[in-house]
Amino acid sequence: MKKISLLLIHIFVIFFFVSCSSDSSDSRYIYEEFPLERNGIALHLDRVTFGNGEPKNNILLVHGVTYSSHEFNIDYKDYSLVKKLANEGYAVWRIDIAGFGQSEPVNDGFMPDSAYAADDVNAAVAFIVQKTGKEKIDLLGWSWGTVVSSLATEANSTHLNKLVLYAPILTGIGSYTVNEPFHHNTWEHAIDDFQLNEVGELDYTITEPEVVEQWCSSCWHYDGDFSPNGGRRDICVPETTNLINLYALTIPTLLIYGDNDPYLNYEQLSNFTSNLPPNFKVEIINGASHVAMLEKPYYHDFQDRLITFLKK
Repeated sequence: MKKISLLLIHIFVIFFFVSCSSDSSDSRYIYEEFPLERNGIALHLDRVTFGNGEPKNNILLVHGVTYSSHEFNIDYKDYSLVKKLANEGYAVWRIDIAGFGQSEPVNDGFMPDSAYAADDVNAAVAFIVQKTGKEKIDLLGWSWGTVVSSLATEANSTHLNKLVLYAPILTGIGSYTVNEPFHHNTWEHAIDDFQLNEVGELDYTITEPEVVEQWCSSCWHYDGDFSPNGGRRDICVPETTNLINLYALTIPTLLIYGDNDPYLNYEQLSNFTSNLPPNFKVEIINGASHVAMLEKPYYHDFQDRLITFLKK
């Protein structure tokens, strides 16, 4: 059944990539790229602001495994998390971890594992602080990005104000052997996170076709055929393996996730939230999945809860 949906994606992908990307020319939004290098590798770091002047607040977004930071800017209707945050007065920064997206390729796909990626994030944080003159910034990680952001926070939270763990991968997602240093990206894999209906097709009542099509076209455009597998090897371990030490996170932290996410360890989340430390806030979006920020019934709720936490 998925083949029908994939065929439609292939037919319309170029059209939607061109038409949706053209929205990025909106002159109200200022897009900038900044040179950043760590460990001899050029990293892609960009910033989006809204209107004139320097925003008072800065937030850095950290992507998941396989696909890079374009995922935060689905430029259709008002789905873009980048534009939403920019509209709320944030300078929105995005980093592509070494080997991902628009960052320089790496020879060894196992090298940019979670610990390595955390050092990339902390290099970006240091750059942003130096560039803006602001002592504190916010940090948001999604999926594998929650593991990376947590490690970065543990290593150095000096310049971090608040932390958001969106769809947190607290434990291993299951023991799978990851032998290849690079993941072979496919159209089928790109749509795996979207919810299906009862007959196994993409559920377009939850995710609009234009969103799926732009997502897939951006994966093809920015990420290409291969992505580093170091992060995947880190998380494809037994569910008894802890990946995030929540008790080591001492800054204000938001856990936000859907209750229909196949990658989350709900038992551990429940155990943690039953005795929540005072610096934590938990937001559960009923019906949402791993891509809550892109799901029609849930994305406004996701945005609102996120903004409320950041501005409280």
